[in-house]
Amino acid sequence: MRYRRLGDAGMKVSAVSLGGWINFGEGKTPAAAAREVVVRAYERGVNFFDLADIYGRGEAERQMGAILREFPRHRLVISSKVFWPMSDDVNDRGLSRKHIFESIDKSLARLGTEYLDIYFCHRADPETPLEETLRAMDDLVRMGKVLYWGTSEWEASQIAEAYALCERAGWAKPKVEQPQYSMLYRERVEKQILPITQPRGIGLVVWSPLAQGMLSGKYDDGIPADSRFQREAWARERYLNEQNAARVRALKPIADDLGITRSQLALAWALRNNGVSSVIVGATRAEQVEDNVAAAEVDLGADVLEAIEAILA
Repeated sequence: MRYRRLGDAGMKVSAVSLGGWINFGEGKTPAAAAREVVVRAYERGVNFFDLADIYGRGEAERQMGAILREFPRHRLVISSKVFWPMSDDVNDRGLSRKHIFESIDKSLARLGTEYLDIYFCHRADPETPLEETLRAMDDLVRMGKVLYWGTSEWEASQIAEAYALCERAGWAKPKVEQPQYSMLYRERVEKQILPITQPRGIGLVVWSPLAQGMLSGKYDDGIPADSRFQREAWARERYLNEQNAARVRALKPIADDLGITRSQLALAWALRNNGVSSVIVGATRAEQVEDNVAAAEVDLGADVLEAIEAILA
């Protein structure tokens, strides 16, 4: 495994990290298989485990936290997120000081840890003054409950404004943004987000780098039974079209020539970008972990990147 700094912060995260969205909290993966996924990831050098309170309404934090407690805490980078409604209560949502302070304690209790390495504002909150949110995050850092804080799916202008306000006030500045980024969803990150984050030392930890599995090649010949696209219409509608299918099929000879899978090619492609600190993958089987973590060791030459660009264009 290779490790990268989180932007210009001192902390390093594994180039390939494990998210808890698809295999924890909602019964999508049997408990024994989900446990094997986390253990295998740790054994293969993954140190960054990404969660959110909304995943399974707290169950993902509780279930993965129980497994992560088997490992030395100093060897782990654990993140969670706050924003989405956790109940019908009017204040149990958003980025108000009240919701942030109550949510962090609940997340820490479910995870069984005294602090989070990274705490994300899961979306921007138009109903809360930005200064209120930033001061709350700064207070959590000063209290030691959070080491670094970041944003997730914020607009470039919102990230820039937050950074500037923190800089002027002397508050802890955002160190990481978590956007969607892949071969099939790239323009927003490359044209809008990176020009803001890189000069400010903000790292990216990107989600869906395999485009919900589209880039793995599993949908070359249609939709297999019990696949994600079979179960979840939104993912199928977002990614499965003839243009994307043609691109994914055209990537196969490149991956074959390199002796790697298309999943590894897609992850290595995302990691070619120096502004990306880690790619967050999901897995329902330990074998998928093995395949994904190997991508951290793949270096793509200029000729390969040129060939990929020709296909994606």
